[in-house]
Amino acid sequence: MSGLAGKSVGELLSLYRDGAARPAEVIGDCLDTIDSRDQVAGAFLDVFRDEAIARAKELGKEDPGRLPLYGIPVAVKDNICTRGLPTTCASKMLGGYRPPYDATAVERLTAAGAIIIGKTNMDEFAMGSSNEYSAYGRVRNPWNEECTPGGSSGGSAAAVAAGMVPVALGSDTGGSIRQPASFCGVTGLKGTYGRVSRYGLVAFASSFDQIGPIASDAEGCALLMQALAGPDGKDATAIEEDCPDLLSGLDVGLAGLSFGIPEELAGWDLDPAVSSALDEVSRAVAGSGSVPETVTLPGMETSIACYYVIANAEASSNLARFDGVRYGMREDAGSLGSLYASTRTAGFGEEVKRRILLGTYVLSAGSYDAYYGKALSVREMIRKAYSDIFSRIDLLMMPSTPGPAFRLGEKLDDPVSMYLSDIFTTPANVAGLPAISIPAGLSAGGLPVGVQLVAASGREDVLLRGARGLEKLFRFRERFVPGGGDA
Repeated sequence: MSGLAGKSVGELLSLYRDGAARPAEVIGDCLDTIDSRDQVAGAFLDVFRDEAIARAKELGKEDPGRLPLYGIPVAVKDNICTRGLPTTCASKMLGGYRPPYDATAVERLTAAGAIIIGKTNMDEFAMGSSNEYSAYGRVRNPWNEECTPGGSSGGSAAAVAAGMVPVALGSDTGGSIRQPASFCGVTGLKGTYGRVSRYGLVAFASSFDQIGPIASDAEGCALLMQALAGPDGKDATAIEEDCPDLLSGLDVGLAGLSFGIPEELAGWDLDPAVSSALDEVSRAVAGSGSVPETVTLPGMETSIACYYVIANAEASSNLARFDGVRYGMREDAGSLGSLYASTRTAGFGEEVKRRILLGTYVLSAGSYDAYYGKALSVREMIRKAYSDIFSRIDLLMMPSTPGPAFRLGEKLDDPVSMYLSDIFTTPANVAGLPAISIPAGLSAGGLPVGVQLVAASGREDVLLRGARGLEKLFRFRERFVPGGGDA
């Protein structure tokens, strides 16, 4: 049997239940697909071939109905710890590192019956929007290999889009799940801050980071999130309440949901394909009986500045541990100061160094109040604005990105332009809200564009219901295929 690697999570589970496929067949097809496609894509840093095959054989003895993710192959972003297996954050600083423990997210997926098949490429320490900042080579977009897959979870998004795996884990600090999902024509979900434990996620910006799934559809994201979510005594920021049931109301449809569109979008120069996709979403919502309301979202223009001030400050603090003494590689030198300098110079790439420097600057005595303190105030303003909006509507609609994937190398010399590709994703991180990107159309150049939904804190059930309803109307997977346009 072939083509199993490109099946959705729901389709695979159905095949297992019907006895039409077994885990060993699926893993074999995933490994064959990775072998044939990843030389160009560069989505994987490590493939755990022997471990995945052994796990599939074990699961073959189990009842497929006993485990909610029975036999589902999952690729894991390389900043999420896997016990005894490489976790490098795509950085020379952690080259060869093998954690002595699994991240809580990995533990929960394994307990649910999933098979970890490998680690995906990423921007170094999750800092980037194009997956060109990996120390181990850039990732290419399956729709056009001359274009970026987005970042920092570009390897995970590309692996799913290219049909190498049905689902992958990413991490989202300022849009790093949703932006690459949009660029690669797949679905990416970031939960409410604290919904998924951060234990075992190598920290970039601790008050923003969230692990989440990238899949071919909303059902796949819901199935993964249901397994991932929940309290965790190892993470003090994890939400103490259980996650709502994400599956029972998934197919209810759009009827009865209220939607809003930020009026501030009128001031942005959007690619025509993005504008068209958003218009199509609005028409679909209106067809379900809900006329989208125009809402005011103060802080949209300042959210990206707020995000980069706070995130870089936290990155400066979190990455201080990688100094050649406590963690990471070591470049020997004549003095302690020289050891620090030589190790960090050799171990970190240019983008990581830039963010550490910016973060250190905004935390310095002369700049703390002018930048960091003000950014914290803006963050509270944005949180309140969202709270007010969700007292009137269920879902906020906006683009995932201002345009489709840009060409590799196009923005490397213009970091501000690169940062602005996250302009529509950062507000949800700043406010700690759940958000999802779903594919909604193609650009004139044949590249996917996504539309983003944002929900109130804790309402992943509503978010996924809306996404599922819209994807059934768009039928993106049925209409289009990577690299070929029409299906």
